[in-house]
Amino acid sequence: MIKAVVFDFGGVLVKTDDPTGRVKWENRLGLPPGGLSRIVFDSPESSQATLGQVPYTAVWEHVGQALSLPPADVNQLRQDFFAGDHLDQELVAFLQGLRPRYKTGILSNAYSDGRKIIETTYQLGKAVDIIIISAEEKMAKPAPAIFQLACSRLGVSPEEMVFVDDFLANVKGAQSIGIRAYQYTNTRELLSELKLVLY
Repeated sequence: MIKAVVFDFGGVLVKTDDPTGRVKWENRLGLPPGGLSRIVFDSPESSQATLGQVPYTAVWEHVGQALSLPPADVNQLRQDFFAGDHLDQELVAFLQGLRPRYKTGILSNAYSDGRKIIETTYQLGKAVDIIIISAEEKMAKPAPAIFQLACSRLGVSPEEMVFVDDFLANVKGAQSIGIRAYQYTNTRELLSELKLVLY
């Protein structure tokens, strides 16, 4: 019997619907499509920040160095980079509506500023029972240990949890310990699948 439902944050609850800000900088810097995201996310600094080994500021210092940008430009780039991100209100409402019948949570591979973004920027602090940030725990998806941690904090066994993530590797990581996990592709399909399991 399912007792808990946990969602990923970036790529599920919040998505980059408008890439205009990123494209603007790619054009300005002569980068290929998607090149800016690769510089931000596919770096040793990003991996270290996800595990809480360095603060989130190290990621943006790396971006500035890689692109030869002064601090003021890096700050503007960072604002523009996330300007097209939007909260999926339908998914949030669904998650909130599961309580108190189900325990709920957010499990995010995020930097040291992740909790502030989730709780303050997007006002999701009270939307779920727990929020787990990889940088705070010094472990990240798809490692089985972080899924075990989520189960422990919610007081459920893996077989009693549903987990949703946009990355297949993270879905498989959850499934490896017995969690019923789904890969997010779009909101309509996800809700159809979950309603079959939860209602």
